[in-house]
Amino acid sequence: MQIHSKLPHIGTSIFTVMSGLAKEHNAINLSQGFPDFDSNPELLELAKKYTCNSFTQYAPMPGVLALREQIALLIQNCYNAVYDPDTEITVTAGATQGIYTSIAAFITKGDEVIVFEPAYDCYVPAIEVNGGIVKPIELHYPGFTINWNTVKNTITDKTKMILINSPHNPSGTTLTENDLLELEKLIAGKNIIVVSDEVYEHMVFEGKQHQSVARFKTLAAQSIIVSSFGKTIHATGWKMGYAAAPKELMQEFRKVHQFLVFCVNHTLQQALADYLKNESTYKGLHQFYETKRNYFQSLISSSRFTIEPCTGTYFQVLNYKNISDEADIDLAVRLTKEKGLAAIPLSVFYTKKKQQHLLRFCFAKKEETLQRAAEIMCTL
Repeated sequence: MQIHSKLPHIGTSIFTVMSGLAKEHNAINLSQGFPDFDSNPELLELAKKYTCNSFTQYAPMPGVLALREQIALLIQNCYNAVYDPDTEITVTAGATQGIYTSIAAFITKGDEVIVFEPAYDCYVPAIEVNGGIVKPIELHYPGFTINWNTVKNTITDKTKMILINSPHNPSGTTLTENDLLELEKLIAGKNIIVVSDEVYEHMVFEGKQHQSVARFKTLAAQSIIVSSFGKTIHATGWKMGYAAAPKELMQEFRKVHQFLVFCVNHTLQQALADYLKNESTYKGLHQFYETKRNYFQSLISSSRFTIEPCTGTYFQVLNYKNISDEADIDLAVRLTKEKGLAAIPLSVFYTKKKQQHLLRFCFAKKEETLQRAAEIMCTL
């Protein structure tokens, strides 16, 4: 057969590659973003309860209503914004599905989509496979900030969507209120949809607030918020997320959603709906991860790595310019094979594979795991 690939330049995800290398070489895996500790026993008991209560058939296509109601309460409690759980919230199979569905629902051949780089690796392929044209804008380093004049000059009549991500993966930085106000002004009156990846919404540090698009009424009217519970409840394997958007956008979102996955795991939706009734399950998360960030930073303070600012997520970016001149991919592979420590190189998140001597480390780990990793890092 002659196969015409729709994604000819796309290979295996860097997360799969590095986690595979870590397993092969029995390395400490600080590459892929998942905890090495258990979820709350209360959550696991709820999962058992609903498994035994025969929630084994299809869930409603947009999600279990009780869970959608809890999501609406979460958004109202955190951002003082009102979304109708019946028509404006859909439960997704993780944030990746929510992002893909958002793009597939609105992007057609020739539509331009602005993406800020370094960008999480599912964005560009989803745009390209749906015929869109990626318009990458590099975040300004150091600090990974957005130049809004550059954004203004990049917008054309063909711009259909702008994809933002805060707290930002992979950099660990966060957008400010001023950033969202600038974006709101730029798209006002234009036929542009914002897809806001807010997976790490409950992990913002140093007393700052997460600037969700939900906080900005005009911006929210043109936006789809995509988030995930996998990070919030320490259960990434559950692949449970949500999308929230005005009714008109959500109608189109669901048209694609119903034929992509139709619905999400019924049992776990029921368990999560009960679990989220306790607001502390997400409102105290920032303190939990800020403590881990501080601990990890203290462990590596004597190393030759330069610690980059981390104001959100559970990722710490480190500059290794004082250690090696190697390309970041080469160093990441060598560290895994020779030193037993896996990290993610940042160049893979750029269209042009930009070299900045940066590696991303996940600190969502047990203290003993971080200690073992830091011992290796301090010898480099």
